[in-house]
Amino acid sequence: MNRLRALGKWFDDRLALGRLYDQTLGHRIPLSSASAWYVFGSATLLCLIIQLVTGICLSLVYVPAPDQAYASIEYLDYVQPLGWYLRALHYWGSNFMVALVTIHLIQVFLFGAYKYPRELTWMVGSGLFLATIGMAFTGQTIRFDQDAYWGVEIIVSILGRLPLVGEYATHLLQGGPIVGSETLSRFFTLHVFVIPGLLISLLVVHIRLVLVLGISEYPEAGKPMDKETYAEEYEATVARAGIRLMPEGGGKDLVFSALILTAIILCAAFIGPKIPNGPADPSLIHTVPRPDFYFLSLFAAFALMPPYLEGFVIVYLMPLAVVLLFAVPFLSRGAERHPSRRPGAVVLVVLVGVSLVTLTSEGVRSPWSPEMDAWSGQPVQPRFVEGRSPLEHVGATILQVKQCRNCHALDGKGGKRGPDLAGVATRLTPDQLVRQVLQGGGNMPAYGKHLAPHEVSALVAFLETLHPANAPAARNSAPPSPAAAGHPDKR
Repeated sequence: MNRLRALGKWFDDRLALGRLYDQTLGHRIPLSSASAWYVFGSATLLCLIIQLVTGICLSLVYVPAPDQAYASIEYLDYVQPLGWYLRALHYWGSNFMVALVTIHLIQVFLFGAYKYPRELTWMVGSGLFLATIGMAFTGQTIRFDQDAYWGVEIIVSILGRLPLVGEYATHLLQGGPIVGSETLSRFFTLHVFVIPGLLISLLVVHIRLVLVLGISEYPEAGKPMDKETYAEEYEATVARAGIRLMPEGGGKDLVFSALILTAIILCAAFIGPKIPNGPADPSLIHTVPRPDFYFLSLFAAFALMPPYLEGFVIVYLMPLAVVLLFAVPFLSRGAERHPSRRPGAVVLVVLVGVSLVTLTSEGVRSPWSPEMDAWSGQPVQPRFVEGRSPLEHVGATILQVKQCRNCHALDGKGGKRGPDLAGVATRLTPDQLVRQVLQGGGNMPAYGKHLAPHEVSALVAFLETLHPANAPAARNSAPPSPAAAGHPDKR
């Protein structure tokens, strides 16, 4: 024993382990901070550790290439021993991490723990929250299944609407004009290197701020905080009735973290990993993509809002929400911290919570645009079919049964996500109409694999009639070739 003590003292003299413990796990905190309400931060840290360990293991098998990404996930699920369980641990660790960091953020807000002198602690914590969301999204993306592909398309369309920088941000994230190998490589880099590095850096700063400024004590109703005397009062409270963070103050954290770890292990074992929704295929237009649960509320919100509001929400409201999140300590500067004395904060949390739960439940079952369901059932206005040939009537029927009017209106009657078709024949020639239907373009998917040749001919024949009576149809401006004009080529 004497030799062990001597060896321990030798290491302590050189590594200063005792002083390191006193300044970290052994630093003193208010007795009231050892509450069950303060366990969410440490549990989130546990989930991060799980994500880092399982992520490193998964990266040994996963191949970040469009033609191999999906296959490597199937290899993990069906060939690699316990590969499915490793994926399940990573998936459920991500779900629990997003949920816990959200609850932790709400708890800090309700307890007013963002107030003086911990404004910067809140701002760094908000950065950790957004980085966690980014980690979750990029993780979903590199599965490169149908959900991932269309998720990237949605994010790219959001970035493309940003004024001034939209085009550059789109090309930076996408790596080219279309979602492809460069896109997957960039999302893999973000998920494996950039965001984890950012998370760890912010976490170090966050822990440093907690150690320097202390853990906020449990709020007391009717005891406002005085900036002039708070620091002295906090030090006096810790000196008089403080306890060490570990082991005295960390018992509840250890128990709660053990419960979370058990829940992740059980969910991974009995529910399993997220099953990919088929390999990414932009020509598969009848897919029903769904984001992971933490994005279902946003998915449902955009599905339910009128299309004309999307641009306003994306360009103005979403950036404003992020700015307000970081600005909370400077907007709410009152001395009261207890939730009972801050009813506005409680009402805000309840409203946001109810909205998120409602939208998430709606996102589980709602299509991207549920309000469009009725549009395909709206009959084509009589003036568009009167006097048309049988072939053109067939084309009008195809426009209905293929649900084209979910996205396209006819003279204002129908979907708003694509251009109105009432004058499409003045904008596109017959050849261009055929190419657009077969190959897609812009936000329109390709229908080449989903329409028979005779259906394409009938649909285009009908679309050629959609122009005002006083406006001629579009024509090819190129001069006819000599052969087409009846003059043989004399070369």
